[in-house]
Amino acid sequence: MPKGGWQEFSSGDSLQRPSGPATDPTPKAEQIVRVQPTRGGRGGKTVTVIRGLELDAAGFKGLLKKLKSRIGSGGTAKDGVVELQGDQVELTLELLTKEGYRPKRAGG
Repeated sequence: MPKGGWQEFSSGDSLQRPSGPATDPTPKAEQIVRVQPTRGGRGGKTVTVIRGLELDAAGFKGLLKKLKSRIGSGGTAKDGVVELQGDQVELTLELLTKEGYRPKRAGG
């Protein structure tokens, strides 16, 4: 093929995924998990925010389901942060401890 010519598909080598060392997820007991009640930007409603969880999408979904059913309120997981409706800090700390995490209360 002439230099600088048009090529419809990339070469097979460029489509290969990089084979770097796989990083193991941080063990639950070593993750820095913070649980905090907050009202900012939510029309005066209090929500419990959980930050610092190192989970994949399926892990977030599973943990959120356990938290919501145990606490009995709604919630969401987005951008690596779990939000639960209401001031549920104590119940959340208890449940995360049972799950093997070492959560800490943050903020007010």
